[in-house]
Order: sequence, then C-alpha cells, then structure tokens
Amino acid sequence: MLTQTELIKLKKGELINHFLLLKRCEIKLTKSNNQYLYLELADKTTALSANIWENFSKLFSELKTGDIVKVTGSVDEYQGVGQIKIMSIKTADSNDDIVPSDFLARSKRNVEEMKNELKNRIQKIRNPNLFLLMDQFFNENNILKFSDAPAGKYWHHSYLSGLLEHSLELIRICDLMCDIHPEINRDLVICGALMHDYGKTEELKFDSSFEYTTRGKLLGHIVIAAILINEGCKKIPNFPDDLRDCLLHIILSHQGKLEFASPVVPKTLEAITLYQADELSAKVNAYKSALNEVKDKGKWTKFLPLASTDLFNHGIPQEG
Repeated sequence: MLTQTELIKLKKGELINHFLLLKRCEIKLTKSNNQYLYLELADKTTALSANIWENFSKLFSELKTGDIVKVTGSVDEYQGVGQIKIMSIKTADSNDDIVPSDFLARSKRNVEEMKNELKNRIQKIRNPNLFLLMDQFFNENNILKFSDAPAGKYWHHSYLSGLLEHSLELIRICDLMCDIHPEINRDLVICGALMHDYGKTEELKFDSSFEYTTRGKLLGHIVIAAILINEGCKKIPNFPDDLRDCLLHIILSHQGKLEFASPVVPKTLEAITLYQADELSAKVNAYKSALNEVKDKGKWTKFLPLASTDLFNHGIPQEG
C-alpha cells in the first residue's frame, strides 16, 4: 500500500521523496534552441512538470511513459504554476512493491452503485430494437471494461470509471430534457448517451497510464463506436434502417462541429440534445478539476488552453 503525501497538498519549498507515475517524457527546445528534458510526474491527485537542463541523454534513453519512478527534490513554481525541482530520479524496481494502479485517479462515486444505475436505466428502454442493441454492448463481459475506462486522457473525467460516470451524467441531463420537451425521442437519445463515447474502451488503454491505442489513433472513438453500432444492428433481425441511421447520426455528430472532429453537425432534436449535454458534463467536470488544484480560496487557475481562459475560484460557501 502506497503511503506518501499527496502532490496536491504540497506547497512551494516542501520536499519530495515520492514514487510517481511518469506521464510524459520528451526533449524540448528553449527559445534559444537549446535542448532540455521535459517530464510530467503524477500521483492520483495531480500532475506536476519538471525540467532537466543538462546531462539527460542517458536518463532519456532509460525512461519511458508509464514508468513508475522514485523522485527526490522539492516543489517549485514558475509563473505561478507548480513544478518539481528534481534532485534525483530513477525507475522503481520490483522490490519497491508498487503497482501502476496506485497512481491512477479514480471516480469518487461508488463503481458498483454506478453499474447498477446503468443497468436499471437500460431496463427502462421501451423500444425493443434499441433494448436488444444495448443489451449486446452492456452485457456482463463488456460492462467490466466500460466501467473501468476513463472518459478522456486529459480534459474531462480523466480517471478510472470516468466513462461510466460521464455517461450517467449525460443520461440524467437527457432524461431531464425529455421531461421538458416530450418531442425528443427518449429511448433514442438515451441510447446515444450510452454509446457516444463507447469507442473510448478501444481508443484508450488504461492499465498503467492513459494512452491512445494504435486503433484509437487510426480511427478515433467516434468511428469505432459507429462501426460497433452498425455491426450490432446487423445481428438484430429487421432492425429499422431509419432507427439505425438516427442513432449513428447522434454518435457521429456528438462533438458538435466539424472542426471538433465530428463528421457531421447535429441535425435532429436528439443529436443537439446529446451534444449540449455532453458539453455541459465535460466542461463542468474539467472546470471542477482545474479549480480543485487552486490551493487557496479566491485565486485564479492557470490559463487553460482547452477552455481559452483562466478560471476564478470565488470561495463562496454553500448555504445550509
């Protein structure tokens, strides 16, 4: 059992004597065109960067992404962002009795409760063709991997069981929108919520770190999900073509814009509902994660490129 102070709790100047997960290891160039080694080191709570400015060639050849390393040094800052000032770093060995899962963040929700919530919601699908289709993808064998997977590598729900948590959030949002707007086909949009990121179970590997698979890099999770759905529909006799195409459209358009890698833009009520629900779930989660890294109340986060802004932690307490 790994016992060490969480990175997120350490302040500038405090010492580090930690086992950490190496998330990135690459050679970069300074503005004056000099090489340096850039590292990203993490535990379950956060990741901090570290730079090694000289004599790093041997180290670079020995380290690889996903390694567990033993690091000594201290917490430093650059332009208000935490960094690690490294004194020594080496790859952990088997005698250290450390496993990669010690360093992978997990959903704070109970996984078994989320799995039961998912199964119970699937049982409420009334359309027989859609129910049979979902039963294929969420049988006992498939649901194990789906329940472990992260929803992303960096931006949102980027922790074990994040995909399950994110999908359940979408289902709740879509159910609410169907209550408000009964014109939305509830079964169709709920199946879209269940399947929109299903391809991430093949796009990402998440055993020792979160990395893209070869299939994920070549196809992407949207195309992977569309292929799986199309194959699944073929296994159900007389599955309606229009129902298949409308479900595929939700998956293919769920990132909303062509420049965001959606092959098409949303063109049905269900597709626009799913896209906006996905945006809401993803951004609230990503913003929460960024704000959680602000150690002092009433402070700003660092600039977030994916949000195109920094965020303010107002620190106003909940009433009651």
